[in-house]
Amino acid sequence: MKAAIPREFPFVHATACVDQGAAIGDGTKIWHFTHVMSGALIGARCTLGQNVFVASGVRIGDRVKIQNNVSVYQGVELEDDVFCGPSVVFTNVLTPRSLVPRNGPRDFQRTLVKRGATIGANATLVCGITIGEFAFIGAGAVVTGDVPPHALAYGNPARIAGYVCECGEPLNLAGPEVRCFSCGKHFGDTGESSITAQVVR
Repeated sequence: MKAAIPREFPFVHATACVDQGAAIGDGTKIWHFTHVMSGALIGARCTLGQNVFVASGVRIGDRVKIQNNVSVYQGVELEDDVFCGPSVVFTNVLTPRSLVPRNGPRDFQRTLVKRGATIGANATLVCGITIGEFAFIGAGAVVTGDVPPHALAYGNPARIAGYVCECGEPLNLAGPEVRCFSCGKHFGDTGESSITAQVVR
């Protein structure tokens, strides 16, 4: 008979505020001055840095890292293994007005950041978009549209400048096959990766 694996309880810093009704996964660490609202769902083994805000209804997967000064508003979903650099900006309303209340679920546009994606420091994501699996958004980018899997995008507005491996290293598209020179992963016609058809040829 297998021994039961002991539960690794979440760590919540004394200055953080986790409202009753928020769900926090095993081993997740929530640091200084962070606020997680009731109804938020945060997976296992995540790290939320200093001064992070997570709104009600937000879903965050497992092993997500959110660095300091990031607000994750209602309508945003982060899948497993997403990385958000310091001061990443999410939005959830396309036409905000101070005089016109927009605070119901129908007012919020969905933003989905898929598994393994990286969003660099100070990047801004205009709401209503999808960032594909293992995509890489450069620091300071302003992302106004969908980004395909494994794409490297940066600038204002962000444009695709190449493609990256699951390990984060750039892929060389010049040869007859696409292989990561860092980790050795192959992106040929084997179908083993979800990388875009623009890379697999």
